[in-house]
Amino acid sequence: MLDHDLPELDGVNGMAGLMKLNPDTKVVVLGGPFSDETEWALFRTGVRGCCRRETEREQLKSVMMAVQQGELWIRRSLSWHLLNELVTITQEKNRIKQAVGELLANLTRREYEIATLVGNGESNKQIARRLDITERTVKAHLTEVFRKLDVADRLKLALIVKGSISPHARHL
Repeated sequence: MLDHDLPELDGVNGMAGLMKLNPDTKVVVLGGPFSDETEWALFRTGVRGCCRRETEREQLKSVMMAVQQGELWIRRSLSWHLLNELVTITQEKNRIKQAVGELLANLTRREYEIATLVGNGESNKQIARRLDITERTVKAHLTEVFRKLDVADRLKLALIVKGSISPHARHL
């Protein structure tokens, strides 16, 4: 348990800093009453629960047990934030998958096959052996794949193939 009003904690910003130091720590913040925005911001830092200072001792025990078991102690009125966050993340993942699919659709069958093997971590030599082509041919196909997808290296290609990054973020 951590008091929200500890001197020099600096509210949500300080809590975010503390949570970065050890993200696995299960923190319950005591304070309030918290505004919805403040409480949600605390949860977004990784805090597992928020309680008012005047919460009864037995209730605090229940809070601590719940949080120790991996649950969140969150007001029902804030649950819509959780749902909105989940919807937003899901929509972004779907947009990324669609964009990656569209990018990969620009590749020929052979380019796609080679890009997939790169995504699986195979070397040019392994790809050449598997496809019964020369390493030089693999390199030529990869040059074309890199050009079409506008990526500069195998790692970024592998990430795109695996759908791990947005094609718009590939220059980062």
